[in-house]
Amino acid sequence: MASSPTIGVATTYSSPGARHVFALAWPMTIKAILLHGIFVIDAYLVSALGETALAAMGLAAAIAGIVLSAIHSFSGGMQIRTAQAFGTQDASFLKSTLASGLTISLIVGSVGLLLISLFGGFIIDWLAPTPQVAELSRGYLSVFSLVIMAEAVGQILSSYLNGCGRTRIPLYSFCLSLPINVAASIVLIWGMFGLPAFGVTGAAMGSAIAVTVQVGFLVYQLMKSDRYLTRVEGWRGGNFLSALKRHFVFALPIAATFFSAGLAGHICNLIYATMSLNAFAAMTLIAPWIMVTSQISMQWTQATGIMVAQLLGRKTDEGTLDIFLSAAWRGAFVTALFGSLIFAVVCLSADRLYTDLTAETRGYVLGFLPLLLVLTFPKATNAICGNTLRASGDTIYVMKLFLASQWAFRVPATALAVLYFNVSPIWVLCLLLCEELVKFFPFHLRLYKGDWKRSDVAA
Repeated sequence: MASSPTIGVATTYSSPGARHVFALAWPMTIKAILLHGIFVIDAYLVSALGETALAAMGLAAAIAGIVLSAIHSFSGGMQIRTAQAFGTQDASFLKSTLASGLTISLIVGSVGLLLISLFGGFIIDWLAPTPQVAELSRGYLSVFSLVIMAEAVGQILSSYLNGCGRTRIPLYSFCLSLPINVAASIVLIWGMFGLPAFGVTGAAMGSAIAVTVQVGFLVYQLMKSDRYLTRVEGWRGGNFLSALKRHFVFALPIAATFFSAGLAGHICNLIYATMSLNAFAAMTLIAPWIMVTSQISMQWTQATGIMVAQLLGRKTDEGTLDIFLSAAWRGAFVTALFGSLIFAVVCLSADRLYTDLTAETRGYVLGFLPLLLVLTFPKATNAICGNTLRASGDTIYVMKLFLASQWAFRVPATALAVLYFNVSPIWVLCLLLCEELVKFFPFHLRLYKGDWKRSDVAA
């Protein structure tokens, strides 16, 4: 059977350790921070327009984020599947993975846009605290739909490259798009160089322009390096439909896990929209920072999962796997500490960062600090467990644990706290930590059992 040539850092080591995880993780981390940094930038720029504009952006982002979560969810499965295929060095496996992943992602994005067009306006009118917030939110969401379809392609291509160990290329794409996003958003929000001032909608326009450039760069790089896949004969399983089905069956539990997490988060954000304007503005401000700081640990643990999948594809012995995972685990704690330090800087600087907002809103942000300092650690160690188990193919267990912690605990607890007890947003945010504690012992017991080390991922 044909096999692909040796590519990237993934094949340059014999005894992997933390430095190899770092080689994969640092481009992924910076890329993920830049990705979520788009929402931080939009939130920061829009905050100058006041709480009404900020709430409108938060509401529209929560709706669009549900579709983006579905796209990102399947890209998570794509990343692991690509790593397994790359580990086996089977070119038809790689080609099948890339084609199947793109097909599924475009279908998911198209269905998501259809649902937004049918129900998005109704949801906005139902949840918006004021008619003005609803009107601004509609404008932002209509333009942000362009971002959704571009992400359907961009996320899959980035995951494919990550799975092959070429994590720097997705990073370069975001380094290219970020300044474009900032410049375009500023011009379009405030109406410079003779252009009209689009306000909050201008932020969505800037994001759409930037992500289009980013996807174009990824397509160019992929065609330059992996064009040989178009000459590979055959599909894994005999034909494309069979390959598509195999990919979907593997990716679905992983996608369900990620989508469940994203959907639960966005439903909670929609529940937050019923809070007071100041409380909702504070939650909208801190949410992108939680995403950004989480990426420091999450990308380290995803890089760990990529390497575990590649090692299992090569049938690495159990002793080497244990040594590798121990080193990766120590690194995860370092990343968690770094995330806590970022939270400390942001929360303690709230009065200077967000001078256009009220003292009550800034007070809520400062009150979040004690919880955020602790949250990063259980999130990091749970993520090590989850990504390692996924890499071995133990995706059903991970999915069930996530579904239980989110839908049996976090979402109903958030609804009760906000809609019934009307508690402070500080206590509402505390539910994030409680969710991690619910998953902690089941995750670690499963990993210590050790079955993941004997998985045959090529089967």
